[in-house]
Amino acid sequence: MIRSNETRPVTLVTGQWTDIPLEELSPRAAAWGYDGLELVCRSGYIDAGRAAADAGYCRQRLELLARHGLECFALSNHAAGHLVCDPNEDSRTDVLAPAACAGSAEKKRAWAIEAMKETARAAKNLGASVVTGFTGSPIWHLLYRFPPVPEAWIEAGFARFAELWNPILDVFDACGVRFALEVHPAQIAFDGPTARRALDALGGRAAFGFNFDPSHLVWQLVDPVRFLHEFSDRIYHVHIKDAAVRPAGTAGILGSHLRFGDPRRRWDFRSPGHGDVDFEEILRALRQIGYRGPLSVEWEDSGMNREHGARDALAFIKRLDAPPAAAAFDAAFDLLS
Repeated sequence: MIRSNETRPVTLVTGQWTDIPLEELSPRAAAWGYDGLELVCRSGYIDAGRAAADAGYCRQRLELLARHGLECFALSNHAAGHLVCDPNEDSRTDVLAPAACAGSAEKKRAWAIEAMKETARAAKNLGASVVTGFTGSPIWHLLYRFPPVPEAWIEAGFARFAELWNPILDVFDACGVRFALEVHPAQIAFDGPTARRALDALGGRAAFGFNFDPSHLVWQLVDPVRFLHEFSDRIYHVHIKDAAVRPAGTAGILGSHLRFGDPRRRWDFRSPGHGDVDFEEILRALRQIGYRGPLSVEWEDSGMNREHGARDALAFIKRLDAPPAAAAFDAAFDLLS
């Protein structure tokens, strides 16, 4: 249930916690003060295939959350989504699919397409209106235009994305569930222009929108608030994650082949409130565009204990996400006119 006039529910992304069984994470998250969990479709948290077909299983998962006062507003299936459009030509993506698919690009893709359809059905059965995830991209490797890239190749990449995703989105439509792509490097949409082009490639169908995560925008020098206003009708879910950009150094913003957490990186993820994202302006913009859904905290900070980060992020967001004003500050003057 989305709240209409109070502060928005704050949930926790579970993707970084899958070493802890859901039966253990749920009471912890409740004790920290979270309102719900964004359940990832792996590691025993949610089996999308089972949830798509077994109402009893869904009921058990929801009852587990409810015992601790938690709700599920969204499912997350980034791994399967990425495999839909990724070339899948090296072993890096083997870990994202069942072992039987390893080494075969098309086996991984076929599994992923069915997994995303099952995730839509699972979300419906769990009462979640949104699935967050990735799409993959057949053209991410063409990002830097040298050797020169024919524009026809880019057009073909967006057409391929639409070809693969439209049948998946047909299932989302049938289930009354929306897909929220996390605008993110290595996906078909990673900034404003590519987000617009992805929407156009799908003919603007309503099943497809965005999971807004400002941490992936600030290091690319994209203004997160402008992104919210430009795509105000397509913000279907929100991740709360921060990133810090170092002002100087020899490393560039492309990552320099350095692992996250390496102090030589030009930028890195931070726990919310400890980086360069202006969350106060973002939360105000979310109110302006009418977003009333959950704010889902995603902890990815190599320099901070995650339980400390989960508690700290929750307190930070709850302090900033003030209820809306009942009236304009100068409304009293209206009585004088």
